[in-house]
Amino acid sequence: MFYIKQELPINNEIKAKEVQLISDDGEKLGVISLKEALDKADEKNLDLVLVAPNVNPPVCKIMNYGKYKFEQAKKEKEAKKKQKVLEIKEIRITPNIEEHDFGFKSKNARKFLEDGNKVKITVRFRGREVNNIKMGEDVLDKFTEALEDIAVVEKKPKLEGRNMFIMLSKKA
Repeated sequence: MFYIKQELPINNEIKAKEVQLISDDGEKLGVISLKEALDKADEKNLDLVLVAPNVNPPVCKIMNYGKYKFEQAKKEKEAKKKQKVLEIKEIRITPNIEEHDFGFKSKNARKFLEDGNKVKITVRFRGREVNNIKMGEDVLDKFTEALEDIAVVEKKPKLEGRNMFIMLSKKA
């Protein structure tokens, strides 16, 4: 279930003595007492809703509050559907990767980028490989060259412990 972010004061929750009233069809009825406004809303079997509390006098509108809340929730749900959740896909490789593996991993990275995701390419150094960081940088450079037509480097190669990584995102 969806709820609107801010509950608006309705009917007897309104504390002002005088209000500027707007009818259910959008017509401005002017400044009248709260009691008169409540009576007009009751005549039409609708609610009196405080829509602008910070002006003097506060603005109230006659409307079906339940229907209004439903419409707001529906709009919120639609807005949520249109949001694109950005994912970061990670590809792990070693500094001495074989040519076939490299081709396979770069093809996957290309697919991830075309789907609109970001790609994090991580080189893992095992054992004494950590002494030869240049090999890892070369592999990452080779990746960026293979994907330079579709991707742009977001973060330069960075070494953290035994891992070195770069971030790639799709070109605009």
